[in-house]
Amino acid sequence: MRKTKPWPNASRERALRESGANTIIGIDEVGKGSWAGPLVIGIAMLSDDVIFSDEPALVLGGVRDSKQLVEAKREAMFDQVAAKCRNWSTGLATARECDELGMVAAQRLATTRGFAALGLDLGKVTDPVVDVAVVDGRWDFVSPHARKVLLEVKADVNCVSVAAASVLAKVTRDRMMRESSSDYPHWHFDTNKGYPCPKHRAALQGYGPSAIHRTSWAFMPNYVPWLDN
Repeated sequence: MRKTKPWPNASRERALRESGANTIIGIDEVGKGSWAGPLVIGIAMLSDDVIFSDEPALVLGGVRDSKQLVEAKREAMFDQVAAKCRNWSTGLATARECDELGMVAAQRLATTRGFAALGLDLGKVTDPVVDVAVVDGRWDFVSPHARKVLLEVKADVNCVSVAAASVLAKVTRDRMMRESSSDYPHWHFDTNKGYPCPKHRAALQGYGPSAIHRTSWAFMPNYVPWLDN
């Protein structure tokens, strides 16, 4: 029998709230490994009703790390996740910005835009109003927008705020890539979302890159060698 994976929990958020933190957000990114399209950052600030519920992940429609959910399930829960947030936003960096700035700077830019989109009175950068940001991964691309940044590998699996941010970011980006597929039909962005697959590789070899490909990426000369000529 296949073992059911545990739900992400709110133990971090509860401990932080009980220690006096008021504004707690989860942050995750999607699209970092894609060959085309934007990098998108998701930010989720859950309400106390969710944080202190018996099953916070179930209150959010069964939220998990977006990679553990099929596309239809992510889409179905998006509105419920958004509605249960005290506040939420997404921020992006375009494919061109990823090329021109590099991924580190592009990720910081997308995060800055995500914080701006929260609509909070964020005050001065030197005195941010977000008390704690829980971030999936090993490096801090959030400072100085939060007073404290907690880095945790697999936070999108274990922390419900980060899981919520993961779904918000993934669905937002997937919708953008599906819309882009009508403008760039050869690359099948509606199904691959810009990630490598046989049809995507074949389209690159036959048609070259689209306007939303990251042409500076290391893979490009392997499929579009004439760009180096």
